[in-house]
Amino acid sequence: MRSTFMGLETNKRGLYTQQSALYTTGHNINNANTLGYSRQRVNMETTPGFPGVGLNAGTMPGHLGTGVQASSIQRIRDGFVDQQFRGESTKLGYWESRSNAIGQMEDVLAEPSAYGLQKSLSDFWVSLQTLAANPENGGAREVVLQQGSAVADSFNYMHKSLKEIQTNLGQEIGVSAKDINSILEQIGDLNRQISEVEPNGYMPNDLYDRRDMLLDKLATYVPIETTYVKSGGNSLAIAEGSVTVRIKTNGEPITVLEGKEYSKIAVNGENAEGNPTGPMTGFNFVGGPASGQGLTVGNMQVAGKMKSLVNSYGYENGTVGGKGLYPDMIKELNKMAKEFAEEFNIVQEGGTDLDGAKGDPFFGPSTGVEITAETIKVIITDARKIAASDSPVGSAEVGNAKNAQKLSEIQFKAMAGLGNATIQSYFSGVVGKLGVEGEQAKKLAFNSATLLGAVSNRRDSISSVSLDEEMTDMIRFQQAYNASARMITVIDETLDKIINGMGRAGM
Repeated sequence: MRSTFMGLETNKRGLYTQQSALYTTGHNINNANTLGYSRQRVNMETTPGFPGVGLNAGTMPGHLGTGVQASSIQRIRDGFVDQQFRGESTKLGYWESRSNAIGQMEDVLAEPSAYGLQKSLSDFWVSLQTLAANPENGGAREVVLQQGSAVADSFNYMHKSLKEIQTNLGQEIGVSAKDINSILEQIGDLNRQISEVEPNGYMPNDLYDRRDMLLDKLATYVPIETTYVKSGGNSLAIAEGSVTVRIKTNGEPITVLEGKEYSKIAVNGENAEGNPTGPMTGFNFVGGPASGQGLTVGNMQVAGKMKSLVNSYGYENGTVGGKGLYPDMIKELNKMAKEFAEEFNIVQEGGTDLDGAKGDPFFGPSTGVEITAETIKVIITDARKIAASDSPVGSAEVGNAKNAQKLSEIQFKAMAGLGNATIQSYFSGVVGKLGVEGEQAKKLAFNSATLLGAVSNRRDSISSVSLDEEMTDMIRFQQAYNASARMITVIDETLDKIINGMGRAGM
C-alpha cells in the first residue's frame, strides 16, 4: 500500500532538483566571462519506483514513479577537442617564437637601410674611388679611414647585437623551464585536491577547469599527451580523476607528472640562474617519475616554444659555437668580415703609401689573432699609410692612384671563401634567405593561429556559456520548480480534505 504522503516526497524531490538546476544556471551566468570556465549542467535521473524489488515488496497494479533527483553536476567538455586545441597551441608556440627571433635578427641587420652594412660598404667604395681621383689629398685619405671604420663598426654592432639577443634567448629558455616547473607543480597540487574530493562522490568541476587551463598553457611550451587515473572510493563514473602528463619526443614519451608527483626540468650545463652557458645539449629531469632521465635536443619534437627557443639560441652539433639560427648568422658575419678584411689587406699590402713604404694591413683584429665580425677594426692610424700607389717601394709617386683603384674594385671581387660571390652580393643573399625564413615563419604562425582559432571556436561552442541558452534554462527550471510547488499545494489541499473534511461514520 502506498503512503498517503508519497506525493509530498515526490514533489519535494522535484523542488530540490529544479532548485539545484537553477543554482547551477546562476553559476554559469555569473561565470560567463570567466577565462577557462566550462558551463555546467545538472544530470537528472528518476528515483527508484514504488514498490521496490524484493520478497517483502508490496503488490499493486503498475509501478509508481517517485520523482527525480540530481545525480551529478557535470561540466560540458569534449576531450578530443581539448587534444586538438593543445596540439595547435604547441605549433603556434613554436612558430610565434621562431617569427619573433627572426624579426629581432632582421631589426639588427636592418637591410635595406640607410644605416646598415650595405650602406657602409657603398660609402667605403665611394671614398676609395674619390681617393683614386685625388691620391695626394689628405682629406680624401681621412674619409677612407673613417668609412673603413664605419664598415668595421657595422660588423661590430651586428655581432654585439646578435650576441645580446642570443643571450636573451638563453635567459628565456631558463625562464621557460621555470614556468614549466611551476605549471607542473600547480597541476600536481590540483591532482591532490581532486583526488581528495572525488572519492566522496562529488565532481570538482572548477578544479577541472583550472587544471585544463594549466595543461593548455603547458602545451605552448612542449608537446604533451595526457591520460587520467580514477580516484577510487565513491567516485562517480564520470569523475575525471588525476591527470598523468607525458612530454612527447621522437622516441618514447617521458612521464613528467603522475598524481601529485612531478619532475623538474633543468637545462644541461645551466648557470646559477638556470640559463644555458653554451650551445644547448638538452634537458634533464630532477625528482618525480622522470628522475634521472634526459631529453636531448635531437630527441625533441619540432614543436612548442621551448624547441623554437633552442633552435634559435643554438645547440650542440659537434661544431664550434654550435648550430642554430643565431649561431649560424654569427658564423656568416664572421666569415664575411674575415674574407673582406683579408682580401682588402692583400691589395693594400701590395701597394705603397705616400712615403713610398710598403702598405701595412688596413684591417686587423682588435683582440686575438683572428679577424671576426666582433674583432675587425681599422688598424692604420695615419692616413698617409693608405697604399694608394702601385709604384715600387722607395719611389713614392704622389699622383699614382692605381692601387687605390684596385682597392675600390674589391667590391666586384668574387671571393672563394664566399662561394665566389662579392661581399655585398653574398650579404644580400644571406639577408634574402633570412627574409624568406621570416616570411615562412610569419605565414606558419598565422596559419597555426587560424587553426587554433577554429578549434577554440569549436571548443567554445561546446563549453562556453551562452547567456541566451542560460536564460532559456532559467525559465524552464523556474517553471518546473513552480509546477512542483503547485503539486505540493494540490496534495496539501487533498490531505486537508481527508484529514479535516471527512467526518466519522455513525456519529
